[in-house]
Amino acid sequence: MTQVNPQAGGVIPPSALTDPAERGEVFHTEPGINKIPRGRWFAEVGWRYIIAVLAIVYAMIPVLFIVSASLNPTGSVASSSILPRAFSTQNYTRLFTDPAVPFPLWYRNTIIVAVVVVGVSIFCSALGAYAFSRFRFRGRRGGLFALLLVQMFPQFLAAVALFLMFTQVGEAIPAIGLDTIAGYILVLLGGALGSVWLIKGFFDSIPRELDEAAVMDGATHTQIYFKIILPLVTPILAVTGLLAFIGVIGEFILASIFLRDTAVKTLAVGLYGLLESDKTNNLGIFCAAAVLTAIPVVALFLYLQRFIVGGITAGSVKG
Repeated sequence: MTQVNPQAGGVIPPSALTDPAERGEVFHTEPGINKIPRGRWFAEVGWRYIIAVLAIVYAMIPVLFIVSASLNPTGSVASSSILPRAFSTQNYTRLFTDPAVPFPLWYRNTIIVAVVVVGVSIFCSALGAYAFSRFRFRGRRGGLFALLLVQMFPQFLAAVALFLMFTQVGEAIPAIGLDTIAGYILVLLGGALGSVWLIKGFFDSIPRELDEAAVMDGATHTQIYFKIILPLVTPILAVTGLLAFIGVIGEFILASIFLRDTAVKTLAVGLYGLLESDKTNNLGIFCAAAVLTAIPVVALFLYLQRFIVGGITAGSVKG
C-alpha cells in the first residue's frame, strides 16, 4: 500500500509516514508555550498596528474638530477646539429655524441633483461599457480613446463656454437656463460617460460563455444585459455610484457659476457663502451643516458596503 503526497505529486512508502512524537517533534497545545518572541512579532506584525493607529488618529482629528465646533454654543474660531468644552444643539437648531440660512432648501436641492446625476450617469456609463465590451463595431477603439482623452481635461475648463451657452439657452427655454436646478443637472450630465473605462474593465472579466448560453436559450441582448450581466457587475456599479455621489455633493466651481440665486443653491455654494459672510462667528453653524451633510454619504456607503464586500468575496473564489 502506498500513499500519495499531493504537494510533491509523487508516491511515498508507508514506512516514511512516522509520528512526529517519535521524531522528537512535540507541538504544545498549552497557551503561551508556542508564542512568537516579542521582538520578532513587532518586526513582522506589530509595527503595522502602530502605523494603522497613527493613521486613524490623524484622520479623526479634523472630524473631532468639526463635531466639537458644531456643539460649541458660541460658534467662534477662538473658542473651538478638538475636544468640546461645552455642549449645545444651538447651531443645529439655527439651521432649521433661521430664515437667513435656508439649510433644508439647500439640502433638498443637493439631494435632487445628486440622485438624478448619479442615476443617469451610472446607467449611461453601464450601457456604454457593455457596448464597448461585448460588441465589435467600426470606431470602437477610437471611441474609447476619445472618452479617455476627454477625461484628461477637468470639466471646469469649459466653465466660460458653458456659461455663455446656457445664458443663450435660458433666453429661449428659461426652465433650463442659469439659476435653475434642471440647467445645472444638464451641465453635470455632460460627464455622464466618465465611468465607461472603469465599468468596461469589469465587463471584460465576465466570461462570454454566459452571453452565448443565454443566446442559445433565446434571450435578447436586453434580457442578457439586465438579467444576467448587471447582477454580476453590482460591485463596480456600487463603487462608481458612491464616488459619483461624493463628487456631486462636493462640487463647488460649476455650482457657484450656475446657481447664484439663494433658492436654487446647493450645500457647497450655500455653506461657502455662509462662512464667507462671517468667518469668525459662523464657524459653529457651518460645522453643524457639515456634519449633517455627511449623513447621506455615510448612509450610502453603509448601504453599498454589502455589495462591495460581496463582490470582492465572490470574485476571489473560482468555480
